[in-house]
This record gives sequence, structure tokens and C-alpha cells, in this order.
Amino acid sequence: MKSKITQEDQRLHEANAGEVLWKKWGPYLSERAWGTVREDYSGSGDAWNYFPHDHARSRVYRWNEDGLGGISDDEQRLCFALALWNGQDAILKERLFGLTNAEGNHGEDVKEYYFYLDSTPTHSYMKILYKYPQRAFPYADLIETNRRRGIGGTEYELFDTGIFHENRYFDVFAEYAKADADDILIRITAFNRGPEAADLFILPTLWFRNTWSWGRDHDQMEHPSLEEIPSDQNAKWMEVQHETLGKYVFACEGAEELLFTENETNTQLLYGSPSSTPSVKDGFHEYVIHGRKEAVNPDAMGTKAAAVYRRSVDAGESVSVRLRLVRAEQTKPVREAMFISFDEIFARRQVEANEFYENLQPSSLSEDECNIQRQAFAGMLWSKQFYHYNLDEWLKGDPAQPTPVAERIKGRNREWRHLNAHDILSMPDKWEYPWFAAWDLAFHCIPLALVDSEFAKEQLLLLGREWYQHPNGQVPAYEWAFGDVNPPVLAWAAWRVYKIDEKQHAKGDRLFLERVFHKLLLNFTWWVNRKDAEGLNVFQGGFLGLDNIGVFDRSAPLPTGGRIEQSDGTSWMGMFCLNMMTIALELATKDSAYEDIASKFFEHFLYIAEAMNNIAGEGISLWNEEDEFFYDVLHLEHGATIPLKLRSMVGLIPLFAVTTIEPSLLANVPEFKKRLEWFLDHRPDLAKLVSHWQEPRMGQRRLLAILRGHRMKRVLYRMLDENEFLSPYGVRALSRIYGEHPYELHMDGNRYSVSYLPAESDSGLFGGNSNWRGPIWFPVNYLIVESIQQFHHYYSDDFLVEYPTHSGNKIALNQVADKLSHRLINIFQRDENGHRAVFGGNETFQNDPHWRDYIPFHEYFHGDNGAGIGASHQTGWTGLVAKLIQQQGEHHEAK
Repeated sequence: MKSKITQEDQRLHEANAGEVLWKKWGPYLSERAWGTVREDYSGSGDAWNYFPHDHARSRVYRWNEDGLGGISDDEQRLCFALALWNGQDAILKERLFGLTNAEGNHGEDVKEYYFYLDSTPTHSYMKILYKYPQRAFPYADLIETNRRRGIGGTEYELFDTGIFHENRYFDVFAEYAKADADDILIRITAFNRGPEAADLFILPTLWFRNTWSWGRDHDQMEHPSLEEIPSDQNAKWMEVQHETLGKYVFACEGAEELLFTENETNTQLLYGSPSSTPSVKDGFHEYVIHGRKEAVNPDAMGTKAAAVYRRSVDAGESVSVRLRLVRAEQTKPVREAMFISFDEIFARRQVEANEFYENLQPSSLSEDECNIQRQAFAGMLWSKQFYHYNLDEWLKGDPAQPTPVAERIKGRNREWRHLNAHDILSMPDKWEYPWFAAWDLAFHCIPLALVDSEFAKEQLLLLGREWYQHPNGQVPAYEWAFGDVNPPVLAWAAWRVYKIDEKQHAKGDRLFLERVFHKLLLNFTWWVNRKDAEGLNVFQGGFLGLDNIGVFDRSAPLPTGGRIEQSDGTSWMGMFCLNMMTIALELATKDSAYEDIASKFFEHFLYIAEAMNNIAGEGISLWNEEDEFFYDVLHLEHGATIPLKLRSMVGLIPLFAVTTIEPSLLANVPEFKKRLEWFLDHRPDLAKLVSHWQEPRMGQRRLLAILRGHRMKRVLYRMLDENEFLSPYGVRALSRIYGEHPYELHMDGNRYSVSYLPAESDSGLFGGNSNWRGPIWFPVNYLIVESIQQFHHYYSDDFLVEYPTHSGNKIALNQVADKLSHRLINIFQRDENGHRAVFGGNETFQNDPHWRDYIPFHEYFHGDNGAGIGASHQTGWTGLVAKLIQQQGEHHEAK
């Protein structure tokens, strides 16, 4: 439990109890809504071209809004974000720019620098940094150069264009502090890092999500409005009116003027037809960039508004803007003192944020570790987003809009018409992946549980709610294809969140565990019925999140025909069984009815373990005795089988299917214990596959695992070999031996080849952002660490393995787990030269005081040098580093 209750803890308690709506306002605004599936009404499903970046400033979104470093209420009725202009850009900077899937060399790719620096779980204090160049933004250069380099080429980043030469940029910080649940203070501070004075336009922008243009009965009936009202001499004020949100006042200290327009599409510009109103969504762009005064509403009212601050900032100096959004009935006591106590409130919230994290972080952590962890938490919390998507309405189109083409109704996600989302969800990323992904979210919940376990539990429960989970039991994968199959890790996440929450509060939330368990039962049944092709307890889940991991696209029809018996798919299901058994046993200690279902998962696990060693009793094994490693097996249509002897993460995933059963637990579940002992006596052929039942450790502690001691050691022998999987920064997804000696498969006159690629892939096998051919991926590395800890829990300190392989140095399994954790943390930490591996060879990032302590949390990392690659703000599962840091700190304190 926490050593003390901080002010932020008290706010969390009030919010989770429904006493005060501290989470009503938060960073729920996406960084990108253009180019998403939700906004795609084409027949081809080409979301990127249907709603491109060039349309975003002029065209209204149907489902979600986006903005630069912004916030919204939890239903995204009212939004706030930054808009900037440096006097050089061709467009007003209202949102982040990046490459589409076809333009980038690894798929969709934001080409900006921004950092989520701080946030409390109730968002009582938040801070973000955006680095805004002072020269014209090189949009065309970024597109053309990356397109020319193509897949597998060196990535061309914004920094490579030279736009930051001589430090000619602004550091723009946006900070938010809540005086109350409905009283938000906003401070924008811009530092000129360049050698001479530079001009900057700051336009803090407030607008309503357009809910009135679609012709549906549940659309906003009363048109919301923003309107300038009388104020004092030091500030300009506008009144905010919305039927369900209520009335607010937005005060802008020192603003030169307020601009108003409508959040409506500029149809004249985009389609050549008259716009519905003279002032439209891109009115501020036209006013500021082109000086068109007629582009804004002279009556000082509309559904989108901005305050204008024109500033010249001297070299090395800064300017600051202060704003306040407050519910109208709360303005009376503060109207005359709207900004008098402003800085005091900010300072208080900053102190409270520091107290919250100081109370959470182990005292043994270094300053650098604390900084990394806090930014990881910040990224996790900033990546919460309002997610709105009604599949049935989306497929049909809206009454007030053009009828969608007929192909849509038979197109993407048509089997998911029940899906109707209107929730705050944890996103993998707010630009590259501004939509939920089920297996990503499972990993998000682990670090999130450290700071807000209630939110983590809510997330896991949400995916099982009837408006997400399919009636057949499948959990939606991700927006581009809800029907795709992600690894079944939600049960693991539910158990881990339950245990983290129990540790924090000295009491487990059994109601949560029971609720999520019943939904997971439906999902387990779906897996067994749909992904075990012949009922042999061997699973074919498709790509299972490991895009480009093998020879073929495992989600597509194989060029050879037949199917792949998947080592990873089958192992994931073994892990799923053990997770469900563990949850059922916990519930059975208070309700004996769960003992039967625990027995069911115990038995199913044994059958899966048997199948991995002898599929259908035909002598076909996913374990290769010669290589002592697990491989996928290609099962051809005429019955022949071929092991795909490619050493990859697929062969390490069997490690994840491991758990221990404590003797004290067995004493409380007599019926389960009886069934377990029946297997020991009557099916020793099954029992011996997975554990040493006759050699219990630690006073009858039992081990359940796909890998026994010898096989586990042989898999670790490969995994801990620096010539194969072990990198200075974690475990690679593919053995390094394929760098010089690519794996080749010859079939039917065709040659299929896989090479070790430590950075970006040269294969477009599964599309963009799809490379598991060498880089280090955090989620599976985290599960490796946790699995080795589980094995140590059973085998204890007298079970030693060589680390690294060939070194002659033997250590206990818990030490292996610690060393792997350190390697992963070292991606972000400064080394003895003061360098961070994540920055690669960029000397500015490594050494410049205005860059070196801002940490990017990439999607994956270079297999040899740890440099960040892939999506640059995938804080989601890479945020697991926060949990590793926490764990290492607690271990150090316990010594």
C-alpha cells in the first residue's frame, strides 16, 4: 500500500466514487482524425486518400476531433487545442503532420517532435512540449524523399531536413491545471531557441465537435454557440453554450482579438459547391495566412473560436499566454480575480503532482530513472482518447450526407454492426494509431494500474461489454479489421491488474475479476471453436500481431496451400488456459462453483501441451528435438508436414505458458485438488509433459508450464545467446544468425527467404508498421521477463543457467530476469557517456540540453544498438518500461 494519501490520491478516490467529476476534462482529443477508418466513406477502403491531411483544415470530421496538444470533455462536445503560425508556413499549424501508410517507409509516420511530459491520473496537472520550427515546414520534401527511399530505406526525419539548423525553432509548452473539476487553467509558454528574434502567432482555439450536420434524431438538437461577451480591460471573454454540457466562460488574458467561424466544411474549396455558411472550418487559416477578414464572422459568434496573440520573441526569451475555461456559475466569485490566483493554483497543482509521483516511485531510483518513468506515465495518460464509432450508422451513411457507394455495405467490418463505441479508451498512440487495439490495450493496463487501477480495470471490462465484444465471443482487434485475431492476453492483463490493485489497496476487487472472467469465458470458447481447425488443440490464429515474423503472411491464403500449425498461437492458448485457471481458482476460494471451471482449464492446458508434442497422435511436433526449439509447422493440403525451422519469437512464446500453484491455495479448493491428483495417478503421460509433479518444490508448490526444466533451459540457451536473440537492449524478435545466413524455404520451384533486419523491414508482407524480423519489441520482452520470474518462483536459486550463453557464467533465473529488465531500461537511460540508445546517432538529441531529457517511446527498437524505430510515440506498450523501473526499484529497496 502507499505510504500516504496525497491530494491527487484523494481526487482519484472522489472521481472513482463518482463524488467529483475530476476526469470529466482530459487529453481526450486525438492528434489525428484524418485518414482513419471512421472518416472513410469510400467503397475501396482507402482511408488515407479519402480524407487526406490537406482536407483536414477545411473538412468537418464525423466521429472524432483532432488538435495540437489539446483537451476535451469526456464526450468530446467541446474541444480546446493550440494553433500556431511562424509567419513562414503555408498553412496554420492546427494539427501534427505525418506520412500516410503508402508514403512512409514503415507505414503511417508522424513527422513532428512533441513530448508528453507530465500528467496526473485525474489530469489535474498536465504538460506537453511541441517543437515548432521557425522556417516554412517542409511538407513536400518529407513526402517525396521518403517515397523515393521506399520500404527498407533509411527513414528521412524532420530533423534530417535541416529545419532545426541553428536552433531556429520554438519550444512551445502547453500546461493545464484544474482549479476544480469544471475550472481549467491553461498556460502556453513559447521559448525562442534560435539566434535572433522571431515572430510567432499563438491562437488558442475552442470549438464544438460537429454533432448537428448528419441528420440523425440523436444529433444535437439545439445548435451550440460561442459568443464574445463584455469583459474587463485585461482579458477578452467568450460565452460557451451547449445543451448538454452547459454554459461556460472562456477568458483569454491579453488577447488582441477573438475570431469566430463555424465548424462546417468548406465545400466551395473542396467540391466546388457553395458552403452552408460564409465562415467555415478553415476560416482562421484564411484570416491569418492570407489576410482574408471576410473568412471570419464579423458578428463575433460561431461554433469555433480563437484568441489571437501576435508576438515577437527575442533570442533566448519566452512569451506566455494565460487562459481559463470555467463553468459559468462558478465565475462570479472569480470574475474579478480570474488571473490573480492563476499562478498560485498552477504552482499548487505542480507540487501535488510531484508529491503523487514521489509517493509512488521507489526511493532507490535515480533522477534519470524517475524522469523516464514519469514521462512514460505521462504518455500513457495523455494517450487516453474519446473513441466514437457506431458501425451500423457508419455502414449506412447519414441522412443529411451523400449516400455511400453500394460497395461499403459489404466492405470493412460489416460483421461488427453491433459495435457502438462512445468511450474514453487507452490508445497505442494518438497519431500513428488513434484507435484502440485489443492486445496493445492489455499491455497498457499494466503500467496504468500503477497510477490508476480503476481506469485499468474499466478498460478491460469495456472490451467485454456488449457494444464491443461480438455475440460470438470474439474481441474486436483494431479499427482497420475488427475481425483480425490478436494474441489472447486479456486474461493475463486482468489477473495482473487485479494483483497490482490488491497490492495497492490490501484487498482484491473480486467483483471486477468475476465480471471480466465471464466475458473471457465467451472469448475462450470462440478461440476453441474458430481457431482450432480440426479440434486437435493446435491453433491457427493468423498473424497474431507478429506481422512479418515468418516466411508467409499468416493471415492470408498460403501460396503453398494448406495451413500453418502455429507454435505461438498454440502457446498463447496454453497461456490463456493457465490465466483462466488462475482466475477461477482465486474465485473458487470464496465460491466453490468455480472449482469445476478451474479443472476444465487445467485439463485443457494439458491437452494443448500434449498436442504441441504430438499433433493428433501422428508424431508431428512443434518442438524440434534436433534443434531443441519450437517451430511453426506447415501442413500441406495432401497431408505432408514441413517444420518451418526459422528461429524467431514464435519459438520463445511457449515460455509464456507458465504458472505455479501454492499449497495454501490447494488446501482451499478440495475438488480441484482431487481432479489434479486424478491426473497425476491416471494420466501420467500428460502430467509429465508439463511439470515435475513427483518433485514438488517449496512445500508442495506445483508448476504448470509447457516447458519442463530441460526444454526450458534449451530455449533459454538460444534466447540468451548474443549471436542469436540476446541484444544489449533486450531480446530480438528474430535470431541474428539470419543476418549473414538468411533462412530459405524452397517449395514448388519457389524460394522464400527471411533475413535478420535489426531496424526497418525490407518486406511489405503485411503492410506498413509490420516488422518483427529483428527489432526489440517491448510487450513480448516484458512477458519473457515475467515468465522467467515465474519459473524462478518454482525452481528457486539452485537452478542455474548460463548468461550470456557461451560465457561460462551461471546465474539463477531471477537474476536473468533482472538483467533482461536492465537491458530494456537501458534503451532509455543515459550510459557512461551520457548517451541514450533510443536517440541513435543524433548528436543534438544526445547532447543539447533542450532535447536530451525528452524521451520518445517508440513502437520498437533497433536489434543491435537500441535506437528507436517504428512509430515514434507508441507510448502504449512501450510504456511497460514504467513497470520495469518500478519493479527494479522495489527489488533494490527490498535487499
